[in-house]
Amino acid sequence: MVSHGLKMLSKKNRLNKKRDFENVFRKGKSFKEDLLLLKITEGKTSQSRFGLIVSKKISKKATIRNKLKRRISELVGKEIKNLPKSMDIVIVTFPGIEKKDFLEIEKIIKKLFKKVTLFQS
Repeated sequence: MVSHGLKMLSKKNRLNKKRDFENVFRKGKSFKEDLLLLKITEGKTSQSRFGLIVSKKISKKATIRNKLKRRISELVGKEIKNLPKSMDIVIVTFPGIEKKDFLEIEKIIKKLFKKVTLFQS
């Protein structure tokens, strides 16, 4: 198997449970940039955790949705360590994001996290 330098988020940095997602949606602050929506709230653990929603509206093909998830997860992994405290974050994708290349998505993610850090300070 060939490694392409992709880094997966560790389990402690992932939101898994439905109630965790619901909590972020209920209590979280929203930030929108282009075709991504970021919902964020203070975390209940010592680590920042991240969840991603890529619906079938993006593509009916799981391979395309999974590719998008991998790209966004890698980019969030780079940014999550810059957050000043533990946060629970959910990113929701909108149709059209699948047409963006990696660098375009990276710019969008950086803008979102910049908004978040400005909001927190």
